[in-house]
Amino acid sequence: MSNQTVIKVEDLSKAYTIWASPSARLHGPLLGRIGQVPFLPLGTRKLCRRLSREAFKDFFALSDVSFEVRRGESVGIIGLNGSGKSTLLQIVVGTLQPTQGHVQTSGRVAALLELGSGFNPEFTGRENVFLNASILGVPPREIEGRFPRIAEFADIGEFIEQPVKTYSSGMVVRLAFAVLTQVDPDILIIDEALSVGDFLFQQKCYDCLREFKRRGCTFLFVSHAMGTVLDLCDRALLLEKGVLTFDGSPKEAVDLYEAHSLQTRFGISSTPPAAPIPPPAATQAEPAPVCTPEAAAPVAHADMAAPSILTDAVSLEELFLFDEKGTDREFITSGQTVKIVISVRFHRSVKDPHIGFKIRNNLGVVFYETNTYCMRHFPGPVTDGDVLTAEFSLRLPLIEGDYSITAGVANGGRNRGDFAEALLFQHDARLFGVTRDWSRHDWAGLINLEPSVATRRKCPSRPTLV
Repeated sequence: MSNQTVIKVEDLSKAYTIWASPSARLHGPLLGRIGQVPFLPLGTRKLCRRLSREAFKDFFALSDVSFEVRRGESVGIIGLNGSGKSTLLQIVVGTLQPTQGHVQTSGRVAALLELGSGFNPEFTGRENVFLNASILGVPPREIEGRFPRIAEFADIGEFIEQPVKTYSSGMVVRLAFAVLTQVDPDILIIDEALSVGDFLFQQKCYDCLREFKRRGCTFLFVSHAMGTVLDLCDRALLLEKGVLTFDGSPKEAVDLYEAHSLQTRFGISSTPPAAPIPPPAATQAEPAPVCTPEAAAPVAHADMAAPSILTDAVSLEELFLFDEKGTDREFITSGQTVKIVISVRFHRSVKDPHIGFKIRNNLGVVFYETNTYCMRHFPGPVTDGDVLTAEFSLRLPLIEGDYSITAGVANGGRNRGDFAEALLFQHDARLFGVTRDWSRHDWAGLINLEPSVATRRKCPSRPTLV
């Protein structure tokens, strides 16, 4: 990654006029003009100007947004619907003009925004390839040599010779992304468009993005897939109602986004990070017995704190990670059977309480989550002062590394684990490390699927000598 700035956004704002009614579009500007006529009485002019101002209001999709992106950096933009993400990308690309502020870019910019942007629906796929490439600054002679690779990547068969207006949305994305793979952009800007394609095509696109990243391409993209942000991004921006509220590590941005989503949905306020519940001091530095000491790296306590949502209804009393012998552990061996024990004190009556957890790695990627409701277990009503304890027994065949447990409490289970009321959502409530069991087979990946293997050999029949 270079220190050269390739995208510079300064004091960017975008306002849209919201009219009070359809008729206000007509009489609002008219009254404003009348209010400027000099020979009318002053009172009349003031009244017309006031009525003109009341006919509309400005809605700011973006407000004073500033940031810089360095060459080779991958930056994700996240936020709830209506937070200004797509507006920001359109201004950076140049398809939308800001109300104030400005954007500077350096190098060839390629963008994949809303479906069909840059395509003429009357042109064939082949014609649109040349049109789109010329917009991106690639000469026709150069794109002629690359066209077979574009057609192969798009994989839409003979539709490449048909008008784009006959394409499905997935075919449009295939063709648009195929063009981007062959124009060697310095800056690649994508707005959630890849979510339209099928699973296999999405995999191919993300493999291509990773290759672009290895070659030093700069990324700026919007996504609601938090796993993609955590996987591809070096940095993330969080927008809330057009305001840039966070610019930093993807994990912190995703945690804030998740907390803000719950806050918006359930009408509760987020709180500063709660301190993780530490394991007993006697076991804090104890490595798993079957692992080498080098594998037992210290857990990154300071870097794993995240925003929480706490309410007056409940408080987290205890969170244990017990091994088979009932010892609370900070380090466990991959594949070990453990018990996650969560105790919660209720400070009011709750009719249908449920307790759950999720396990995340140090990047914030969720490896597993469940709760009592999803496990078809119903603890029953609780009253003020009751302590409810949930014990989850499970195996953890995880790759070695640092992990955290998020604790959650809710009321009123609904279909597929949805709830009527969130009572507690505490990220990184407990931290632990996983060390590899070096006595077992070698493996790589995220989880150990513990395969078995067998081989068979069949010898060809030998000729019989006479």
